[in-house]
Amino acid sequence: METIVLGIGETLVRDDRRWSSWAGWLGVPPHTLSALVGAAVAQGRDATDALRTLRPDMDVEEAGRARAAAGRGEHLDESDLYQDVRPALGELRAAGFRVVVAGNGTVRAGELLRALDLPADLVVTSAEWGVRKPDPAFFARVAEAADAPSEATLYVGDHPADDLFPAAAAGLRTAHLRRGPYGHWWADHPDVVEAADFRVDALTELAGLMGPVGRAGADTARAPGAARTANAAEAAGTSREGARRGALRSVR
Repeated sequence: METIVLGIGETLVRDDRRWSSWAGWLGVPPHTLSALVGAAVAQGRDATDALRTLRPDMDVEEAGRARAAAGRGEHLDESDLYQDVRPALGELRAAGFRVVVAGNGTVRAGELLRALDLPADLVVTSAEWGVRKPDPAFFARVAEAADAPSEATLYVGDHPADDLFPAAAAGLRTAHLRRGPYGHWWADHPDVVEAADFRVDALTELAGLMGPVGRAGADTARAPGAARTANAAEAAGTSREGARRGALRSVR
């Protein structure tokens, strides 16, 4: 492996502030909106459907602009990062990997992320590229930004349908992160187990799995598309639970 590319929301950045802010804007308790987000996740729908449940005619992008105009727009600081982000990215760079942050987000989100001076070679959002995940064109841009062969590029994310499946379809290696609502709920679904090259519970696991730059670690010798995880026994034992959760929204 030569380049590690990471998503943003619920991979590097906690979404707590985002949903709490939306709840305040809509005048509902935060736990109400959180519960509706959870319901959307469990049904394989987009989390923003929770906003439309509360306001069926809402244009989310327009409402976001109204919030910004009212001084209640995006905010991001160190407290919004998961605690393993800086150690993990720093360790990967120190080991010689190119580290890229590329995920869905606004132009403003990109500015705020770069202001945090993360240990990354490139930080970019979908709005800055003009294309969002899971569009294949987004992952074509990822492949360009990686500056490495697709088979030597790892995309890390929590969302199966937005991260894992389209990245694999683009020929990239994939790591599914058990983090956030999507990451936890769908972690053991058979589609995820089959598609992920790696399955991790923390970003700090990545450096140990990668091995030296230019090749994967010794435990990754299985064919692409098969799940590789330090918890392989657990994955086999829990896949039946994932199967009971219904069909996963797939873009493959």
